Amino acid sequence: MAALPRLFGADAPRPGKHTWRHSLTRWLFIGISLTFLVAVLIAPLLTVFAMALAHGIGVWLHAFSDPDTLAAIRLTLLTAAVVVPLNTIFGLAAAWCIAKFEFRAKSMLITLIDLPLAVSPVVAGLVFVLLFGLNGWFGAWLQEHSISVIFALPGILLATMFVTFPYVARELIPLMQQLGNDEEEAAITLGAGGWLTFFRVTLPKIRWGLVYGVILCNARAMGEFGAVSVVSGHIRGLTNTMPLQIEILYNEYNFVGAFTVASLLTALAALTLLVKSGIDRAGYRRR
Repeated sequence: MAALPRLFGADAPRPGKHTWRHSLTRWLFIGISLTFLVAVLIAPLLTVFAMALAHGIGVWLHAFSDPDTLAAIRLTLLTAAVVVPLNTIFGLAAAWCIAKFEFRAKSMLITLIDLPLAVSPVVAGLVFVLLFGLNGWFGAWLQEHSISVIFALPGILLATMFVTFPYVARELIPLMQQLGNDEEEAAITLGAGGWLTFFRVTLPKIRWGLVYGVILCNARAMGEFGAVSVVSGHIRGLTNTMPLQIEILYNEYNFVGAFTVASLLTALAALTLLVKSGIDRAGYRRR
């Protein structure tokens, strides 16, 4: 014990006491983080709105009168409206199977769910072209029956569904595994059926995770570019979504129109983040 004063003198910082070096280190890392966020995230987003509104609000509003732009907005919203509910149903079913049951193909199912996160969206689009294109595996049969998949709405829906379907499942699987099966087993023991147990016991416990996954899926569906670009054919007014319309307008040096559509897409993404933050706060208050 006599060595303690030499090792820990009177000037040594006590536990919980911050010295000026601790404060300097803390503010240094905070400053680096804020600088990075401003330079990489906030500044580009502000630039989008500044360029869109550079010629006034009237020009910004007039850009939305372009029929091709309106068609791209409608197609983007339609794609999200179809893809997100389908992926929500799949995500719920996959998470239920993986978290509540044990079966041989369980690890393979988890790997398949993660596959779109590892595969490039462009590669995903090429896969659908190989399957449903004119020279693809099913191309001749589709042509004989006058069914269009590639360069049409079905191809856009399939490509978007492929790149977005992990989001709901990946939010729900760890949540369901953490919650366990005790309450569901108790409900079944008391005579509740499978559907009643799901809607009265399981769904209320996972509702915030479900909503969070749906929000992420919706944001990715509206902003997807790579896979949709491959299967859409870039047909103006028909198969162009908002990201593709932005690219076309920018390549035509229509910067006002390009940044106008980009500002709308950015605003939708910001709205998604605000909804997510509100849900996080609501879920925290209910804990």
